[in-house]
Amino acid sequence: MNLTVNGKPSTVDGAESLNVTELLSALKVAQAEYVTVELNGEVLEREAFDATTVKDGDAVEFLYFMGGGK
Repeated sequence: MNLTVNGKPSTVDGAESLNVTELLSALKVAQAEYVTVELNGEVLEREAFDATTVKDGDAVEFLYFMGGGK
């Protein structure tokens, strides 16, 4: 499956489609429990990760929101 991940071409071998949770695992996303996922321009609720399918040609962004400062 060919995707665009964080603006760069990426391939997930051996899969035609995955849900978002499976994709996070397949791509070994660091701190997956804290990541926000945008799929084709739409920010997903964490509760939807298992039910949302990623398909060939999709664009995925992994976002981390940080707090802090003065």
